[in-house]
Amino acid sequence: MAGKRTRLILIGSLGLIALMAIASAGLLALIPAHPGLSLLESLYLRLWLSSRESTLATPAGTDATPRLFVVEPGDSAALIGRKLAEAGLITDPEAFRNYARYHGLDARLEAGTYFLRQTDTIPTIALTLTDSSKASVTVRILEGWRREEIADAIDANPYLRFSGADFLNVTGPGAEVPAEFIALVGLPAGASLEGFLYPETYFVPPEATANDFRATLLETFVTRAGADLSTAAEASGLSLYQAVTLASIIQREAVHADEQPLIASVYRNRLAAGMTLDADPTVQYAIGYRDGAWWPSITQEDYRTTASPYNTYLNTGLPPGPIANPPRSAIEAAIFPARSDYYYFRADCAGSGYHVFARTYEEHLANGRCGG
Repeated sequence: MAGKRTRLILIGSLGLIALMAIASAGLLALIPAHPGLSLLESLYLRLWLSSRESTLATPAGTDATPRLFVVEPGDSAALIGRKLAEAGLITDPEAFRNYARYHGLDARLEAGTYFLRQTDTIPTIALTLTDSSKASVTVRILEGWRREEIADAIDANPYLRFSGADFLNVTGPGAEVPAEFIALVGLPAGASLEGFLYPETYFVPPEATANDFRATLLETFVTRAGADLSTAAEASGLSLYQAVTLASIIQREAVHADEQPLIASVYRNRLAAGMTLDADPTVQYAIGYRDGAWWPSITQEDYRTTASPYNTYLNTGLPPGPIANPPRSAIEAAIFPARSDYYYFRADCAGSGYHVFARTYEEHLANGRCGG
C-alpha cells in the first residue's frame, strides 16, 4: 500500500515539475490539448512537443511539387507518420504522431488521396489529412482544343488515374452517352463527343475515372450552353449540334472573341448562298497530327488533296461534326451572327490577329496585297 502511495506521490510530483517547467518556458499559451486526453498525457505531450518546436515548424525540404499521398482505411497516426517520412514529406514520424494525438487530429485522419508538398510543415500536413474532399487535380482545357489535345494534357498530368487513351475511348465514336444528353444536343448515332467537352479549368478528384471526367465536362456544357441555346439555335435555323459544329470553326478562326460574330456572319452568308465554307481549320482537322502539331500549317495543295468530309474546300455545307471544343461565346456567335453582307475574310496585314472582310472575291484579293 505504501509503495502504491509512493508511486502516486512520485507521478504527481513529476506532473507538477513538468507543469512548472512548461510554465517557466512560457509554453502554457500553446493551443490546449484535446479534451479526450488525461492530464498526465496532456502534460507529457505538451512538454514533448515543446522540445520539438523546430521540427514541427521546419518543412522536410524545399521541393514545392505536389506529391501524391494515399491514406488507406484503418491507417493509424503512427503508420501515416512512417509513410510520410518514407515519402520524404516529414523528417520525424514520432513528431507527427504526437502532434496529431495532442490536438485530437489522430481520430480525424481520413482515408483518401492527397497532394502534399515537402514545403508543408507537420501541422499543415496533419490538418490536411483530415479532409480528403479538398484534394483535387487541376486540369485545364483550352478553348478550341480537339479531343486529342485534351488527351495529351491528361497524359502530361502525373496525378490523374486515367490515361489520355482512356479519355479518347469514352469520348470517341460509339461511346455510350446518356440518352438525355443525346436528346439535348441532337448527337448523331455513333458520333464522338467532339465539340461538347467544354473548355474550362477543372478540379478533378484524384480517384476520378475517365467516365467521371467525361461526365463533368458534359455537365459543364449543359450548364454553360444548355437548353437556352438549344432553343435559340432552332430559332436561327440550326440544330444545337450544327451550331456547335459551326462554333468550333469560328473558335479556330477567331483570335479575338469580339470578332466571332462577324466571322460567323461570313459563314452563315456562305451557307445561305450554297457556297463552300473554305475554312482552313476544317482541313487541319482532317489532316490531324502533322509536323509536331494537331493544327499543322497547310498549303494550297492540302485544300485540293485532303479527301475528307471535313474538308470544306471540297464539300459544301457544314462538316459532319465539330472540329474542336468551343466556349459559349463562339456558340452564341454561330446562333446570333452579326448582320453583314461579307462573304470573305483574311488576316489583316498588321498581324494584330484581327481580320479584314470583303463582299466580293475581287475585294478579298485586294485585301491580301499587303504593302503592294
